[in-house]
Amino acid sequence: MADKRQVNFPKEKYQKIMSENLALLRKKLKLSQSDLAQMLGISRYTISLIERGERIVMWETFLALMFVFRTNEATSALLPIIGLQTPELMAYLNVANLKKLK
Repeated sequence: MADKRQVNFPKEKYQKIMSENLALLRKKLKLSQSDLAQMLGISRYTISLIERGERIVMWETFLALMFVFRTNEATSALLPIIGLQTPELMAYLNVANLKKLK
């Protein structure tokens, strides 16, 4: 049986927040779209689409971005301010079974 917390988790809410703030966070790290895309293994065009609001960040990319931004001093302090480091999200990400993050 699926964990109720996992079933009701609002991934789309966090994906939208990340999409809306990606350019800000990227620029805070002084990364070009190409640099960030290369770090994530996606295309620069995908980053551009997300930043222009034409595409929502995929969940797998969201997780990679959270790792990048949470582990960097320049962006980690911004995450709670923009709503990307909430107790709800941190509890969801703090699971022992990585399959639950899919």
